[in-house]
Amino acid sequence: MRLTLRVWRQKNASEAGRMETHEVADVSPDSSFLEMLDALNEDLIADGKEPIEFDSDCREGICGTCSLVINGIPHGPESGTTACQLHMRKFTDGSTITIEPWRARAFPVVRDLVVDRSAFDRIIQSGGFVSVNTGSAQDANCLPVGKPVADEAFDAAACIGCGACVAACKNASAMLFVSAKVSQLALLPQGQPERRARVRNMVGTMDAEGFGNCTNQYECEAVCPKEISVSHIARMNREYFAASVVD
Repeated sequence: MRLTLRVWRQKNASEAGRMETHEVADVSPDSSFLEMLDALNEDLIADGKEPIEFDSDCREGICGTCSLVINGIPHGPESGTTACQLHMRKFTDGSTITIEPWRARAFPVVRDLVVDRSAFDRIIQSGGFVSVNTGSAQDANCLPVGKPVADEAFDAAACIGCGACVAACKNASAMLFVSAKVSQLALLPQGQPERRARVRNMVGTMDAEGFGNCTNQYECEAVCPKEISVSHIARMNREYFAASVVD
């Protein structure tokens, strides 16, 4: 395959960026999108040019670091898939592909296609945990959880915190991410003691980080590589309202 790539280049958050065009040839249809970028970087380095910076880690759709907007869609055109799992056979020979970083005030560009997503870490630090006493773990049978509840909690826990929901939302809302973390613990007995404080703290931190609000247009669910449901946003809103009334 021969492709034309329009790639966003930017030195840091304070400098203006620009689109840069590159031609790549002999791209295997079976290679992943990141492998294609690796090959492009090898050519750039061989020519004495600066390689394109982008994030990756596991390359198995687990870590959530491969944050690329491909042809205007976070993680690319294939649903339920991260950029590292996207294969070049999804594109046609001779096509032009535009590659950009996440676009959100809360995710400032570090360099090229790399953005700072530490705002998500601070949201988790504010409440996305369960405090437990030290000592031996309880027997699993002491905390029975019904299968429908366990399944729903597991679906919420599947969120990998990639930020695609923020990149797709016109308001740069992080509510799908935050609601998944709130739901995961609100549904389980282990999360009950800190239930009200958790949702207040996490929503408060989300707002302080500069994320926008949700206007229920479901772009977040459409691009989520783990297909997290927007029903978790409704649960988070109920949790927040209950915490506000009680306290």
